[in-house]
Amino acid sequence: MGSPIVIMGVSGSGKSTVGAALAQRLRVPFGDADDFHPPANIAKMAAGHPLDDDDRYPWLETIGGWLADHHDGGVMSCSALKRKYRDQLRRHCPDVQFLHLTGTPEVIGRRQASRPGHFMPAALLNSQFETLEPLDSDEAGITIDVDQDIDAIVDAYVAATAPARGKQ
Repeated sequence: MGSPIVIMGVSGSGKSTVGAALAQRLRVPFGDADDFHPPANIAKMAAGHPLDDDDRYPWLETIGGWLADHHDGGVMSCSALKRKYRDQLRRHCPDVQFLHLTGTPEVIGRRQASRPGHFMPAALLNSQFETLEPLDSDEAGITIDVDQDIDAIVDAYVAATAPARGKQ
């Protein structure tokens, strides 16, 4: 099948929606990192406080375990905002690929505003952009702008990675 894929980006970039659509297209399992947060992390974010590295470490370990379990193919949505977080995931699954969903704060803010009831309040969006470290040139992955429909994003990813993935 291929290596697992992490759909990364700030809150509101469409990680879960794109991830589910890509997993369906590739016919592989999908995991949403939000489902792996312990209750204390969710409560902290819901109260308007960003997670720190101590909060994230065990969460990323769990996600890394999922990726290792799906080393032959799977899609996980996970913010993975810092290089060191992606490095932590790679320690579990060295061949993981990344799809960085990117967009302007205005586009992401509009998308985020359309998600009532999500535990990540819009007020934390700026802290997410401040924390974000885009993919480095030595990291396996691509970046796609989110200011287009879901099918176009999935098509662009599949087209860009088809030679490496064996023509899905």
